[in-house]
Amino acid sequence: MEKKQLDWANLGFGYITTDARYVSTYKDGAWDDGTITDNPNVVLNECAGVFQYAQTVFEGLKAYTTEDGHIVCFRPDLNASRMADSARRLEMPAFPEDKFVEAVVETVKANAAYVPPFGSGATLYIRPYMMGTNPVIGVKPADEYMFRIFTTPVGPYFKGGAKPLTIKVSDFDRAAPNGTGHIKAGLNYAMSLHAIVTAHEEGYAENMYLDARTRTKVEETGGANFIFITKDGTLVTPKSGSILPSITRRSLMYVAEHYLNMKVEEREVLLSEVKDFAEAGLCGTAAVISPVGKIVDHGTEICLPSGMEEMGPYTKKLYDTLTGIQMGRIEAPEGWIKTIL
Repeated sequence: MEKKQLDWANLGFGYITTDARYVSTYKDGAWDDGTITDNPNVVLNECAGVFQYAQTVFEGLKAYTTEDGHIVCFRPDLNASRMADSARRLEMPAFPEDKFVEAVVETVKANAAYVPPFGSGATLYIRPYMMGTNPVIGVKPADEYMFRIFTTPVGPYFKGGAKPLTIKVSDFDRAAPNGTGHIKAGLNYAMSLHAIVTAHEEGYAENMYLDARTRTKVEETGGANFIFITKDGTLVTPKSGSILPSITRRSLMYVAEHYLNMKVEEREVLLSEVKDFAEAGLCGTAAVISPVGKIVDHGTEICLPSGMEEMGPYTKKLYDTLTGIQMGRIEAPEGWIKTIL
């Protein structure tokens, strides 16, 4: 199979149309068999539930070319499970988890020429999503839905790559304590757009959101979970019912404990203790880990000892180990790697 002629090493994190996408529809209480199509366009009624009441959820995962030339995907079963949880929270019919994984495999196979070569630094981003499609004018769930998957080759999420970021403590709340922060709903990200645009205008890469109830505890950014490293090498991740359960974070916690013999703590993290950590980072599918060098809290700078030049030593070990597993350089735990081709 011949790869597409793209400038793999200089791809940004943007949308490039690929050859194929997957689509399945839900009607009369059941999902159809689904199919691959070459049409990237979606035609919906003007009153579709997704337009009127934001009834939509999505996922994000990647396909990689491993060192030995295989195309693989990282833990798609967990994306399937999380999407089902998201759908149920918004009163949408969960797409069957086994069919989700099969659809991912089918879509990646159909776009294999767009999976970047090993060593390029790029990956094939996979975006499954679901939406209410029939006309809905009263406030209620839709009766019909569409599940789709498209792919796009991407470079690093943050343009600076592994260079440490400067972020700010946001005045906005990302999610209510009993709201939808724990699911991957489109409405959560719409709420974060004004905050991230404002942060960028002020020269920051991202926001640090605090808990909405007390505004004393660290939660996450608009699109990634936090990790912190203590001075004695313990990995600490914030715990909250309104944080999205990141698959990358969950994987890093396992890697830290079982591959690097690090102590791991998932607990509430107070903003007041952030100054005492040695390293910090943002983790998620898109970025894997992006180190954080400085956090600005309303003019007060919290400078991490790891500095602004490169990843801290523990963060780098975590990054190298997880990406090594994803790329096939390091043996993966059972079930983590789904071989596609």
